[in-house]
Amino acid sequence: QVQLVESGGGLVQPGGSLRLSCAASGSIFSINVMGWYRQAPGKQRELVALIVSGGNTNSADSMKNRFTISRDNAKNTVYLQMNNLKPEDTAVYYCYAAIRIRVTDSIVYSYWGQGTQVTVSS
Repeated sequence: QVQLVESGGGLVQPGGSLRLSCAASGSIFSINVMGWYRQAPGKQRELVALIVSGGNTNSADSMKNRFTISRDNAKNTVYLQMNNLKPEDTAVYYCYAAIRIRVTDSIVYSYWGQGTQVTVSS
């Protein structure tokens, strides 16, 4: 069993910062990709940023200059540093991971965290 647990969400004023964390635990052989998606009220879930095991990243253009993703492979943890937050960043942020769980086969499964609320408001 694999679990992704997010933390770090909360209420901040416009222009403020937050750092989200997501730790993966359970039966893990390797983690190929970790990252973040978000879903605002009335909108579809959208990509925020992804980071692969080698360190390369992919992020949405609208957030590249404000959000930074990083990863600690030893801790199976991914972070999202969010700066200069705007009201339109208000959403539930979901951790994502693509994980190989067994030595005996190379199947990779997708996992999602329960989400953490980020609210940007004055």
